[in-house]
Amino acid sequence: MPASFPCTAERACALELAVISLLNGLSYGLLLFMLSSGLTLIFSMMGVLNFAHASFYMIGAYLAFQISELIGFWPALVLAPLAVGALGAMIERYGLRKVHKFGHVPELLFTFGLAFIIVEVVQVIWGRLAVPYRVPAELDGPLFKIFTTTFPAYRGFMMLVALLMLTSIWLMLTRTRIGLVIQAALTHPEIVEALGHNVPRVFMLVFGGGAALAGLAGVIGGNAFVTDPAMASLVGSIIFVVVVVGGMGSLAGAFVASLLIGVLQTYAIAIDVSIASALARIGLAISDQSFLYSVWSLKISQLAPVLPYLLLVLVLIFRPRGLMGTREG
Repeated sequence: MPASFPCTAERACALELAVISLLNGLSYGLLLFMLSSGLTLIFSMMGVLNFAHASFYMIGAYLAFQISELIGFWPALVLAPLAVGALGAMIERYGLRKVHKFGHVPELLFTFGLAFIIVEVVQVIWGRLAVPYRVPAELDGPLFKIFTTTFPAYRGFMMLVALLMLTSIWLMLTRTRIGLVIQAALTHPEIVEALGHNVPRVFMLVFGGGAALAGLAGVIGGNAFVTDPAMASLVGSIIFVVVVVGGMGSLAGAFVASLLIGVLQTYAIAIDVSIASALARIGLAISDQSFLYSVWSLKISQLAPVLPYLLLVLVLIFRPRGLMGTREG
């Protein structure tokens, strides 16, 4: 039956596009979660919205590049996040802690200025152009093949690291003594301090740990995308969207929102259809003389960058606390 072959081929292509877009969306969403998890932990513990959080992501990528050039990618995977975590802990101890007592506005201004300082320092050390931070040779190849499209092994590695990180955070917060102290310090800091625990030190460790998670995301994402001084600004706004949509201070909410936004954007980019072309298929042609033709001719792929912010607005209107949020600020 020759007439049925084009339909079968078209369905196979649509299925292939759907599966590959889903996998790419999940891998991108898990990278967003690696970024937003640290910011979520910092906010849930300290009530600080760290505007410099994406800068720690950038530092992680640059340090991983530098370490990879000297001793390889695998040592960089461990050393770069540790270095970024130590830097974050020092910033909290000798900078953020000094302004914490004056309220949220000085904290926001401090982290906002810190973000610009970090960008300038990075440009002084590594220049304004992108650095050649590449995927390691061991993971530079296909993981599996779906129809005619191969799924990169490195994207699978990104997903594995993100899931391991999620499991580790959950186990630490629910199954260890330090996790119990952290959760107790969140709601009853005076009692925790009365029991002999150093709450400021706990805050410092949490801020450093959040920075380390952002640094780990930089190690993983820097070579999958681009490592340049603009990388922090590209993801900075998205991770705040993730945190707000998921719910301020909710790690589970950040996970759900990351996957939702990653899949939403990836599918939108893959759909090369406009309202005008969709109407043309049912016989309603729209010409360039039609009212608002520039709007009807916009493709969904062109609207992909706006969709997370549209989702943010809708969530703030209908569920201000976010999908799974319990804290307002």
